[in-house]
This record gives sequence, structure tokens and C-alpha cells, in this order.
Amino acid sequence: MPESSVLTISLSLHRKVLKLMGNRFEITIVSDDVMEAKARIDDAVSEIRRIETLLTTFNESSQTNHINFYAGVRPVKVDKEVFDLIQRSKRISEITQGAFDITYGSVDKKLWNFDKTMTALPDVATAKKSVHLINYRNVILDEKKCTVFLKEKGMRVGFGGIGKGYAAERAKIILQQKGVKSGIVNAAGDLTAWGCQPNGKEWTIGIADPNSSLHPFSYLNITNMAIATSGNYEKFITINGKKYSHTIDPKTGLPICGIKSVTIISTNAEIADAMATPVMIMGIKVGLDMVNQVAGLACIIVDDNDKIYTSKNINLK
Repeated sequence: MPESSVLTISLSLHRKVLKLMGNRFEITIVSDDVMEAKARIDDAVSEIRRIETLLTTFNESSQTNHINFYAGVRPVKVDKEVFDLIQRSKRISEITQGAFDITYGSVDKKLWNFDKTMTALPDVATAKKSVHLINYRNVILDEKKCTVFLKEKGMRVGFGGIGKGYAAERAKIILQQKGVKSGIVNAAGDLTAWGCQPNGKEWTIGIADPNSSLHPFSYLNITNMAIATSGNYEKFITINGKKYSHTIDPKTGLPICGIKSVTIISTNAEIADAMATPVMIMGIKVGLDMVNQVAGLACIIVDDNDKIYTSKNINLK
């Protein structure tokens, strides 16, 4: 090549949107090669589908369903990956004082439909009874045998509160291993971003406005970070003028109120996903206290009066 020649590489965004794990996934990567970008996105999609097969409760042959089927009967041998995810889930349950709990699937859903036909809350005793099987301490793990045992009959585990984040994190790792230097995996609002935009700047992420989820109320510039938001703006009921979230407190069996949305920022999408709902359940003061004590975790809370609260390490733009 003559010395006067200049080699220019044109980086651009390559994006694919599709439904995975029952949610809208959007995978974006920065590349100068269209075919290479397509192949790498396909790798990420394959990884997410693999995780869905492991964790789904909609397939009788899944490991999750085997664990639930033999609840109160016997331990079930699982892949180390599933075992490790359950073990991490139990640790998050301890940190959040049970506000996060993968045995949430044990709740009696007959009480809740969160539509206009619902005009009153169930009484306290009925609500409490509906959650009596939710208890992460009754998930018994045997590390040597790699088994999971649910102590009580009728108990059920589910990964709705952590699975999307785990899948996004795994897809990112696969993409990085394949040489993708920059990208975003967005799992229905739970997203992880690394590297930079084609212009060299960090990714600009909008924080959804609880009053208008299509319009951000603030922006964060991030790289090598993950964000997840949990809110009551998509599914809720209003009884006697008071708004109740579709999120049920696993201790009382009653829906929570007072908070419109919680956004968690972390270095890990799995942790961000798993921490968003518990902070809603714990409430503003207790939730922020917990976040402030966990290294690498940050939080933005919007209450029912649109007042914004943030953890100590947040800088909103």
C-alpha cells in the first residue's frame, strides 16, 4: 500500500429485535463487517435460547419443572449452571431479607387478576395464607451431589426475577469471547452495555418515566454497566383512590404501594435484574440503605408523588 494511502474502518451499529424467554430482546453490536455482525448476533440468540430451555416452566422436561414436580418428595439433580444460579439467588434473598425469592412461584394466584373487576384487597389472613409456601430457606442445596430439593409439597421455583438479567449477561459474555468489543443486550428493559458507540462516546441510556414509559425522564452515560427497572406503571389496580402495584410482598401476600419505579445500576445484568423488584418491596428508606451498603450497586427510586430518590453514588443528567 502506498505511504500516502489512509486505511479507514467504518464502524456501524448492527441490531436485531426478537422475542425470547417471552420478552422483547434487542441485541446491538458495533462492527465494520455486516456478515460478521450477523453471525455474532446469532451466537448471542443461541445462548439466550439455551438458557430459556434450562429455566422455562412452560416445558415439562425442563430442569426447573423437575425441581417443582418433586417438591416435598426428593432432591433433583441439575446442571451446575442451574445449581449455581439457584445458589446465587439464595444469597440475594439473604441480602434483601427475603424480598427477592425464587420460590415466589408458590404464591396462590387466584387472589390476583389486577384488572377492573378487582375492587377490594383480600383480607390480611387470606393474603398471608396465599404466600405461606414462599421461603427460600426451604430450598435445600447439596453442592457435592449438585441437587436441589424443595422441602414442602406445592413449592415452586421460578426465574422470572433473575432469568432475563442472567441471559443478557451470558449473551454479553459470549459476544465478548467472540471478539465483539462494543454492544448492548437489552432484555425488555434489563440491559447490559459494554465498549463505546461508533463515535467513541459512551452509550446514552434513558431512564423510563413512570408516568410515560416511552419517554425517559433522565439519561445516564454508561459503559461496562447494566441497568434494570421495575415499575408499577404497566400493571396495577386502583382501590379507593390508592394505586397498588402488581408486585406482591412475599411476606404479607399483599400488593405494594408508594413507589412507581426502581432503577438499579450494576456491573452485572443478573444482579441489576434481581435487585430492582426487592427494592420496591423493601420501600424507599430500607431499599436505599441496602443499596448503599452493596459495593458496585446504585439506585434511582420514583415514589407515587414523582419525588426522585437516589443512592449516594448517582449522578443524574
